Amino acid sequence: MDNILIKISYLIASTFFIFGIKFLASPKTARKGNLFSAIGMLIAIVVTLFDQHVITFEWIIIGIVIGSVAGTIMAIKVPMTGMPQMVGLLNGFGGGASMLVALSEYYKIHLGTVSNASFNTELTITIALSILIGAITFTGSLIAFGKLQGIVTGKVVKYPGQHPLNLLLLIFVIIGSIHFALNPELEWVILGVSGISLLLGVLLVLPIGGADMPVAISLLNSYSGLAAASTGFVLQNEQLIVAGALVGASGIILTNIMCKGMNRSLMNVVLGGWESAGSSGPAVTTIKGNVKSVEAEELAMLFDAAENIIIVPGYGMAVAQAQHAVRDLFNILESKGKNVRFAIHPVAGRMPGHMNVLLAEAQVPYDKLYAMEDINDDFPNTDIAFVIGANDVVNPAARHDKNSPIYGMPILNVDYAKTVVVNKRSLNVGYAGIENELFFYPNTLMYFGDAKESVNKLVHELKNL
Repeated sequence: MDNILIKISYLIASTFFIFGIKFLASPKTARKGNLFSAIGMLIAIVVTLFDQHVITFEWIIIGIVIGSVAGTIMAIKVPMTGMPQMVGLLNGFGGGASMLVALSEYYKIHLGTVSNASFNTELTITIALSILIGAITFTGSLIAFGKLQGIVTGKVVKYPGQHPLNLLLLIFVIIGSIHFALNPELEWVILGVSGISLLLGVLLVLPIGGADMPVAISLLNSYSGLAAASTGFVLQNEQLIVAGALVGASGIILTNIMCKGMNRSLMNVVLGGWESAGSSGPAVTTIKGNVKSVEAEELAMLFDAAENIIIVPGYGMAVAQAQHAVRDLFNILESKGKNVRFAIHPVAGRMPGHMNVLLAEAQVPYDKLYAMEDINDDFPNTDIAFVIGANDVVNPAARHDKNSPIYGMPILNVDYAKTVVVNKRSLNVGYAGIENELFFYPNTLMYFGDAKESVNKLVHELKNL
């Protein structure tokens, strides 16, 4: 295939990738973004196959068929509530693929299966980088998947000597990579680097609490892109370098946004989060005040009398798979002439955009979903702020209590609404391990129960009015 034609094709594919990411920035154009990215990848794959002068396509066809079937099954079977786990797995697959490709290139030269090929410093460095980043991404993503799926504990995991051990392993990997770059014929060195990198991925993600998964997934997404870019240098494939760099950069930007949404540094999240994290343990009453509860019948009358309503979804909605019930509530309130909107906190849920994905799947109109900075000023003019399964992201202590672990974290100002209704199973603490003073405010009503069942009861009562 003509070299100029290849370069032009790669440029076209890169353009599709860039526009794909641009379109993914908005829910209205997200489907178009997926389509553009897929077209760009198709162009890149086809051109690469012709560029590499493939002699036999049997194994390539087998791989494409297996991957396509597996991808189709996952796309059909995995519910929208399982998207965080799916994203975690796909990040891991990308990192694992990069690691295996780098090892494959190493053994092609090491075993002499390719004539006129030899190691050089640039090649060995990029192989080591691909293996390091790819291996960490692979095992780290598997742990993230396990935490989200409930296979691995979602609590912050800490043990004596944790940070020194991680630092020691990282030093071993760096020294091993340098040794490999200088002595590429030593097979045991690169295998040692691979093994330690796989272990490091587990140990780096294991301490991260379940509520910090949006940050972890964004970071692992960035790692998968960096691993792909490194592999592009190994294969001397410009398209892979560009695609990996785009994914890596976008992942880092998203990670930064997530950290700002919690007013925490990336290092604080990676090293295990809040020291006092309680991971939804039992509440210890330290806040003085009375908690007022409400039942569905009384709550329905309050909603019927309200005009402006803001719904604040949280992880509790996702766990209960209550998005369709929330959509029904939205529909019946709109049919009664109410102004209903949704306020989305950037770190609500277990992956970036988790609430947006669930509500979109339930066919809640996109224009009813508002980012925190776009709706926070409207709470004082809101009759009812309905919090469904959110906790720390609506805790007023973040604004004024300097001793609170969440002090300084941007929150949704639901307490400024005329009436706040909080739907939770109990008064248990959130991930930060502290009580939510919002529950004791005079304008707050607690609506206890499972999110799906509770919202369905409310919808039923509204229909009877």
